[in-house]
Amino acid sequence: MLAKEQILLIVYFIIIIVFFVVFGIVFFMAFQKRKNKLLLEKFKAEQRFDEELKNSQIEIQEQTLKHVSWELHDNIGQLLSAAVMQINMTSSALDDKGKQAIADVKSLVSDSLQEIRSLSKTLNHEVIHNIGLEKSIQVELGRFEKLNFLNTSFSVQGETIEINPKDEIIVYRIIQEFFSNTIKHAEAENLAVALVYTDQDLTIHVQDDGIGYDMHSVAANAGLLNMKSRAKLINAHLTSVSKPEEGVQLTLRYTFKAEDREKA
Repeated sequence: MLAKEQILLIVYFIIIIVFFVVFGIVFFMAFQKRKNKLLLEKFKAEQRFDEELKNSQIEIQEQTLKHVSWELHDNIGQLLSAAVMQINMTSSALDDKGKQAIADVKSLVSDSLQEIRSLSKTLNHEVIHNIGLEKSIQVELGRFEKLNFLNTSFSVQGETIEINPKDEIIVYRIIQEFFSNTIKHAEAENLAVALVYTDQDLTIHVQDDGIGYDMHSVAANAGLLNMKSRAKLINAHLTSVSKPEEGVQLTLRYTFKAEDREKA
């Protein structure tokens, strides 16, 4: 009888131990699940915060560029227009030699006025939205040609599909940043841009024939990271390939959203 009670007691202890072990495992799993959920929520919140911060920064930059565009077009543009009028009035009182000199100055001021107006268009995102991505790129390339900075080429393959206006301006700013780097650092003679449309995406190839750079350099990575961070905001994929003395090739692939395809 005693042995039977001892066996029952042992069984009870085993049951109790098993219960606490199972309870401990369940509690630990629930704790880990809750912890993982909180970490995931924290990570998503940080992502949302970073994205909102970047969007805010881009909006601030665009507003700043817009104000600069207005200042160039309205204030500087008006001053240059007034200068052209003043030159016209002055030239009538000069001899033929003086008129020729004044005509040269007038031509220079007029060219500057046209350049100011073209530049103001590339800075104002509202103008870019109105004329579209392709025309905006062509306007910028036209400026480079007119100023004898570069020989340029532009091509489009496939049927054009208009993209979300907010995404469009980011795509254009990425390309514009590449242009800026080419002008400042590349010492290039030629710049080529190709847009390739498919039903699913738009791929943009931009290439210069400048001095290139070492892909592992800090400066190169800093510029590339800036463009990649912009591309990430619109879920676009950006790659850049370069070697010293072999130029730079940028490829940006933007996947169309459902509303883009519906409009098309």
